Amino acid sequence: MFVDTDCDVGLYELTNKHEIKIIRKKVGKKMFTKENLLDVGGTFLYLFGELLLLFIAISFLVALLQIYVSKEKIQRVLTTPRKTLNSILGAAFGAVTPFCSCSTVPILIGLLKSGAPFSGIMSFLLTSPILNPAIIALFLTFFGLKVTVLYTVFTFTFAVVAGLILDWLGFEKEVKRVSIKGGQQGDITWESLTGTFWQKNLQAFKAAFIDAIDLFRGVLLYLLIGAGIGAFIYGFIPEELLAKFAGADNLWGVPVAAIVGIPMYIRTETMIPVAGILIGKGVAAGTMVALIIGGAGASIPEVSLLSSIFKRKMMIAFLVCILSVAIITGYLFNLIL
Repeated sequence: MFVDTDCDVGLYELTNKHEIKIIRKKVGKKMFTKENLLDVGGTFLYLFGELLLLFIAISFLVALLQIYVSKEKIQRVLTTPRKTLNSILGAAFGAVTPFCSCSTVPILIGLLKSGAPFSGIMSFLLTSPILNPAIIALFLTFFGLKVTVLYTVFTFTFAVVAGLILDWLGFEKEVKRVSIKGGQQGDITWESLTGTFWQKNLQAFKAAFIDAIDLFRGVLLYLLIGAGIGAFIYGFIPEELLAKFAGADNLWGVPVAAIVGIPMYIRTETMIPVAGILIGKGVAAGTMVALIIGGAGASIPEVSLLSSIFKRKMMIAFLVCILSVAIITGYLFNLIL
């Protein structure tokens, strides 16, 4: 019996080595063909074109929304005393009004000073980086409606529940006493515009377009990198290799991806097109979702800014929340899809 087992193991290992050798030979032959290089170039242009149009369009709509819905209006709505409703509203505002990390900190401080329930504030914070119009549009484009709906439901529900749990555990006392330094006086709001109704709308559209172009310039490099990596993977990395090490059968793929994603500064605009290519190559959807949530939910700039208003326990709780939603959502994706 032991001899048979040893033979089986040896045969299994030999088969794996043989498979890897075949994969390497395929990569070497495929990489230098003219047809494949043209295919990779076409894939790059297609991915970059999609990202360009999506990013400018979504950035324009978001900038326009932020003009019509000011931060002060958000603060007023989030001061409702009912914690559950407040947490739902906080998650909803985080999903439809994605502010950059530099804007999130003064908004959080303003919400804390206004007396808004802590549950809503935390739901707002947790939702904004991992669920917003840009992410939803990219998910729809690269993953389809079913994956997008599942992702939206999972992340939104988690943000609401996590906000309530953090409030129930008393983490509100783990917030530092800080004040807003500098100002947002330069921010354009509907109230700051002048002229007739149509003149104010024209000013709003112009300001939103300029803001979208400025944002596009800031992330152009990331979009190019994302399209480049996606095209490279599409053309040169064999499906067998990716499916072997990052497929749904690898139970450690999801937690490892979530942990690796947290310290990484992953731009969502870069990662989602890459994830779309990887999933098409055989990588488990849950593994890629865990990586996206980990990187987008706890990027280095955001963590650095949040450390200025959160004490150590609150920072640890925040990171645990992001890690938890990344792992849970990743496993659920692998089970359902």
